[in-house]
Amino acid sequence: MLDSLITSKTRIKLLLKFFFNPENISYLRELADEFGESTNGIRLELNKLTEARLLRSEKSGRKVVYRANKEHTLFKDIRNMVLKTVGIPKVIDNILTKVGEPDVAFITGDYAKGIDSGLIDLVIVGEVNREKLEEYQATTEGMIQRKMRILILNQTAFDKLRSKFTDDGMLVIWKKTDVSN
Repeated sequence: MLDSLITSKTRIKLLLKFFFNPENISYLRELADEFGESTNGIRLELNKLTEARLLRSEKSGRKVVYRANKEHTLFKDIRNMVLKTVGIPKVIDNILTKVGEPDVAFITGDYAKGIDSGLIDLVIVGEVNREKLEEYQATTEGMIQRKMRILILNQTAFDKLRSKFTDDGMLVIWKKTDVSN
């Protein structure tokens, strides 16, 4: 979807990087290595996004680091468009709300870092119907054109592994609402 609106592949990668997970902070050479592109092309797009105030830049030592500008009036709209492009709302609708009673679900790995690698690592904590999950997973993978690797944990197992997920980066995408409050 984004590629029909935005013709620059580098700009799309930057939007995915910074708006999928707005906590991401990167600098020019790191982005060039990650995208496998020249620093000149990335610098040009970073400058355009910074001039439009979609990204913020600041000095950190000898480097200039970039991050999403969460104060921009279009921040929520761009983030929603990025999430829809990646397919996260479809994952939520087609899996989490229909397979049982998960407590929390989050993405780890590349997507949590804003890297569109084609593989979504989804961790679900709570009770789910595994057969339904497999059925919805296959359907969802076809819709979002990405493979999914799903890990289901009970609360005890999650508590033991929580620090690993926190260290690797986790992006909470779904949380059970507490109706007692």
